[in-house]
Amino acid sequence: MLGNFQRSELRIEVPATPSTIRDRLLSPSSLTKWLFPQQMKFANQDLLTVGTTFETSFGPVAVKLQVDRVDSQCLRLLLSQGVDGFHEWYWGEGWVQSRLEGVSLLPLNLYQTATLLRLRESLRSTERR
Repeated sequence: MLGNFQRSELRIEVPATPSTIRDRLLSPSSLTKWLFPQQMKFANQDLLTVGTTFETSFGPVAVKLQVDRVDSQCLRLLLSQGVDGFHEWYWGEGWVQSRLEGVSLLPLNLYQTATLLRLRESLRSTERR
């Protein structure tokens, strides 16, 4: 794999309960909505489970993801193709933390920051309803 090894860990406050955050991260239909315009390809399923694989793209760069771990407050995704590494999500009452490590030509920290901000905005819009 060509690219640079990159590591980043970010934590933000969000207006949500752990179960709301979990639902937002583990539901393919929800992921597709709050990560728009990022393109994601899922098999027909309601929830991400260990072993689930799916693809996403960042312009011309495709990334394959495989769910490695899921529990009540953690999601770990293994990344391959455009990024070789992993992306871990942890959450609790009012916070989300993202840990991303991998080799890629893509600016992973920029992607991670944008993703966390999109998630927070999605959770805020739910709270306003």
